Amino acid sequence: MDTQPNSSSAESVLANKGKTFHWACRLLGKIHSDRATRLYRLCRYIDDLGDEENSVDVSRQKLLEARSAFSLEHSDNEVLNDGLSLLNECRIDKSIALDLIAGVDSDTQLVRMEDQDALLRYCYQVAGTVGLMMSKALDTHDEAAYPFSIDLGIAMQITNICRDIKVDALANRRYIPANLVQNFEPIALIDPNEQQKELIKDAVANLLDCAEKYYASGEKGISYLPLKARLSILVAARVYREIGRELKNQNYEYWHRRIVVSTPRKIMITLQALASSLLSFNFWQHPKQHDAHLYRTLLSQSLSKSSPSKVYAN
Repeated sequence: MDTQPNSSSAESVLANKGKTFHWACRLLGKIHSDRATRLYRLCRYIDDLGDEENSVDVSRQKLLEARSAFSLEHSDNEVLNDGLSLLNECRIDKSIALDLIAGVDSDTQLVRMEDQDALLRYCYQVAGTVGLMMSKALDTHDEAAYPFSIDLGIAMQITNICRDIKVDALANRRYIPANLVQNFEPIALIDPNEQQKELIKDAVANLLDCAEKYYASGEKGISYLPLKARLSILVAARVYREIGRELKNQNYEYWHRRIVVSTPRKIMITLQALASSLLSFNFWQHPKQHDAHLYRTLLSQSLSKSSPSKVYAN
């Protein structure tokens, strides 16, 4: 049996479920575009196991099977099998994928984030890992680059959480830290009353300010990427960043509509990124060092041997 998924299948997943990355991938060369598309397909498959199964027990069983596949380096599932091939091809440590699976598995439990530290640890697991794997898939093997790639993943995940507060609340999940919203239950986030609205808007503003710090750090590491990949990742980051800015322009009132960046706006962001990159220090020169404060929470944890503790130690 042929267990290798064809590229059009991976391309279809990216086009349908990852519109921002599908847009940015057009700026990559063929080899890197194919790798990025395959990696997105793998990560999306794992993420969907925690979101789209009819039964929590089924979700957990499939996540266990995925974990076993990466531990044993074998799977009969075509997506996981292709993912294993990609990780081997790009010299990506399997434990990074295991961190991703652990983060998604936490979504099958009761989701009530206690504080911002817990949120950042979660964002590393489900998105910082993706940034780290993506940097390696794009042939970035300088270890100094890895903290910056993790930062971009964390920033995008915080933005995603702020955008989808209502969607997540409808699924009985609350990612906004309890200490920012007086431990509200998710139902209060769906259609908040006037008193709740002000507290929630302050919380969203707080989280988006946090995301900005990680975006700024992530962009500082752009120069570690191959030249063609720099613009692609910069565009993807800035399109995602625009979601947060649109939410801010909407006075942080996410409950009215789900923020979507229009195609004309994506074109404008792409052109602005191209123009600004020509004169940007970050685009051409490596930063002197990474801001260790951004890893304060993550460094105190031992998520796995691929966790930020190990990355930063390198």
